Amino acid sequence: MQYGICHLSLVPVRSIPDDTGEMKTQLLYGEHFKILEQRKKWSRIRIAFDKYEGWVNNQQFVLINERQYLDIENAEDPKVSSDLISFIETDNSVLLPIVLGSTILKPNVLNHYFEGSCSNGLQDRGQLIETALLYLNAPFLWGGKSAFGIDSSGLAQMVYKINGFRLLRDAQQQSTQGEALSFIEESEPGDLAFFDNDEGVIDHVGIIMDNNYIIHSHGKVRLDRLDHAGIFSSEANTYTHSLRVIKKVI
Repeated sequence: MQYGICHLSLVPVRSIPDDTGEMKTQLLYGEHFKILEQRKKWSRIRIAFDKYEGWVNNQQFVLINERQYLDIENAEDPKVSSDLISFIETDNSVLLPIVLGSTILKPNVLNHYFEGSCSNGLQDRGQLIETALLYLNAPFLWGGKSAFGIDSSGLAQMVYKINGFRLLRDAQQQSTQGEALSFIEESEPGDLAFFDNDEGVIDHVGIIMDNNYIIHSHGKVRLDRLDHAGIFSSEANTYTHSLRVIKKVI
């Protein structure tokens, strides 16, 4: 088994081993993974954080050994960057910009140095909404996980990750986590609301806020009203998503 780590700011993980393939998700700086299959130009990987699989260009990661992989995997309270943009100084004194939620490693892994703001360990659930608001107006991007482009499940996953909690990658997967609530009135800020399409498949998620508002990624990261029917957009003057279930994950 081989292992790798993302040493760049933001790397696409694709559905097929080709630059034209659909972007399924992204690797942020410092994310580590197992290499399931390696070809001349592409590798199929399984991301350690959420077990998500896809193809990455071999030029966009570096190999690490098993000991380094396990050291990262077993680290207590891993640190993540807490500013929208921070900088890593590489071993040749080049500044590398990294995005909110990137993993901050010990210098013995990549020989890089970080002096910005970071968080580690479990944060108070009250911080979830404050973190989510950092992504406000970020454009929707299928598979995206940053303020430069993010999808609905990416938003939920990143907000929880920055506060020390682990969510799976897709909305459908995330809906299997936590405890289902019977009514919106039972929810608290930070709980997750899931929505399904016409075929009954859960394909959207948002983070519940106070006063029947929800923050979610639809066109952009936005605030809308939430009720028992779903998400109501005041801009479009219509319901945009049909509510399926509300889950309390933490």
